[in-house]
Amino acid sequence: QVQLVESGGGLVQPGGSLRLSCAASGSIFRINVMGWYRQAPGKQRELVARIASGGSTHYADSMKGRFTISRDNAKNTVYLQMNSLKQEDTAVYYCNAAVQSVPTGRVYDYWGQGTQVTVSS
Repeated sequence: QVQLVESGGGLVQPGGSLRLSCAASGSIFRINVMGWYRQAPGKQRELVARIASGGSTHYADSMKGRFTISRDNAKNTVYLQMNSLKQEDTAVYYCNAAVQSVPTGRVYDYWGQGTQVTVSS
């Protein structure tokens, strides 16, 4: 019923920048929270940043000052601007959203397929 599609990943040199996008489509009444997670090989999936419908944000400590999360409610889209990228940022980045499909419905969690970000010289 709801699909999340990420884009914007790729190869970038250390110190460079990338902007990830995640567009949600389908039966959507409200998206309460949208966020980005990442998972490197051999590592657990970790929260990068999240943003609520009202605009409040939360970042992992290592991302503060380098990454910025934002959303366009009219487009059901969340963005992640990544600056000053480091090799340790190399991972698959996943979009996550808590979606309410109808006014009286429940809220369900959805995930995108992931987009690869590789930081290397």
